[in-house]
Amino acid sequence: MKVHHISATTLCPLSKRLVNGTGSAFERGHMVCHCWVVESSSGLILVDTGVGRDDLNDVNRRLGLWFRVVVGVDPHSDNTAIGAIERMGFDPMDVRHVIPTHLDLDHAGGLPDFPWAEVHVFRPEYEAALHPPTHRESMRYRPPHWAHQPKWDVRDVEGDGWFGFRGVRALDSESDVLLIPLQGHTRGHCGVAVRTPEGWLLHAGDAYFNQAEMRDPPSCTPGLRLFQRIAAIDNELRLENQDRLRHLVREHGGEVTVHSAHCPREYEALRKPPGEAMAPERAQARAPRA
Repeated sequence: MKVHHISATTLCPLSKRLVNGTGSAFERGHMVCHCWVVESSSGLILVDTGVGRDDLNDVNRRLGLWFRVVVGVDPHSDNTAIGAIERMGFDPMDVRHVIPTHLDLDHAGGLPDFPWAEVHVFRPEYEAALHPPTHRESMRYRPPHWAHQPKWDVRDVEGDGWFGFRGVRALDSESDVLLIPLQGHTRGHCGVAVRTPEGWLLHAGDAYFNQAEMRDPPSCTPGLRLFQRIAAIDNELRLENQDRLRHLVREHGGEVTVHSAHCPREYEALRKPPGEAMAPERAQARAPRA
């Protein structure tokens, strides 16, 4: 499979100094919404969607005033997953599957742009998004993103092991696309692994935010550290899964590239042709048993 790296909306959070570790505390920061467009034998697979076209046309109503003021989005209407797919020369109708790492508004906002696609999620994420059990969760999930009644494929968190991760589910019986439980940030957060000719790629979503968090010892800018703690639905589980990811990187280098959803340095490294930039953290892993 071939993976294309796109950023479906640029985020501009408050305080570049606290978020990116450079610049002024009063300057807007820079983050990406790192998504994949995967070419497969059954059509295109979209991993994460960023925000959608309708979101950018009505940010306050669809994403909320808090999101616009604190997180911020690039207003360009073509800075979306569907826009990127069109610019690459693909037909958006060829997107047959969407795998959101979770259903937060900046990861599932583009679902309405692909109403014909099957959407694959773990059951705890589906239930929390459609029936939020807490007020905090009702703020992070936006009903307009599934008002079109997506073709949900809801997966139970059970399955094979994948190098220390449990409950791994393959997209289908013949696919090298894996859904890997990485709960903590949300109830049903998952990573997505894809086997490519160059090796495995692991999209860790919001399991971490800064590439330095995969180093030993890990580090993170204070703004992102605070945000992750506040946003986590289960912070202890989130930290446990970060440890598992670091172990993967530390002990098994060579065959899997790990990246998160919002780190601009990881995105810039991966979107360039091989050899032009230092790759993000890499780790060796194996597929689950058939």
